[in-house]
Amino acid sequence: MVIEDALNIYTDGSSFQSPRAGGVGIRFVLIGSNGNEKIQDIHSPGYKNATNNQMELQACILALNEAMQLQLTSRVNRVIIFTDSQYIVDNYKKAMFEWPKTKWCLRSGRPVINAELWKALVKCMRKTGLVVEFKWIKGHSKNAHNRAVDRMARESARISVNSPLSLVHVRKKLSSESVDIGSVEMLGQRISIRIITSEYLSVQRILKYKYEVISKKSKYYGNVDIIFSEHLVDEGHSYYVQVNNETSNPRIERVFREL
Repeated sequence: MVIEDALNIYTDGSSFQSPRAGGVGIRFVLIGSNGNEKIQDIHSPGYKNATNNQMELQACILALNEAMQLQLTSRVNRVIIFTDSQYIVDNYKKAMFEWPKTKWCLRSGRPVINAELWKALVKCMRKTGLVVEFKWIKGHSKNAHNRAVDRMARESARISVNSPLSLVHVRKKLSSESVDIGSVEMLGQRISIRIITSEYLSVQRILKYKYEVISKKSKYYGNVDIIFSEHLVDEGHSYYVQVNNETSNPRIERVFREL
């Protein structure tokens, strides 16, 4: 799948769980005057502690920056980025037109995750001076370009020398449960929780916490979920808190004491 009058960019992001690391794969494809494909691959080392979505976004950002440096964008009228990330295809227009108006929050009020990367991607798109489109392509498809960037992304993740794209403080989880978004209903209740990870979302100026419920009498005991707050609490520590009434936008309203 290659468009003749465009700069075709194939991108992919990859992440490994243990140790947590991510990588990117980038390929440029242009159609020459003779009708043949001109291919150029960009090899980049990976990033420590990266998520898959971060790598999908970073691959697009790096690709657009590299395309402009190589002056590939001066040869075409538009840019088409092929990605197997539904996350990007479903949300890039929101990042362009909707989220800046809502201060990078969803309609529920929940902060947009990876807002810094989304902002960087939009900035790159506009800097090209061209129409930039995103097209979804099935991952691990028979398309040779898609397979190539998938392979490059995995190779990149194995050479993860770049610093993390976001700073997340982590402590070992005690619960045997995996994180399940929305598994703890926000009913304004008071509850005892233990903080597993903390991350400062600089765009929205709010803290994001992964936590586990340690109130043994709670029906949510052992559940692991995500919550946001302006209150500073420490990972690896336990607290008695009060939450809000919006499960779609979970917040710590009040911290009573450390346990």
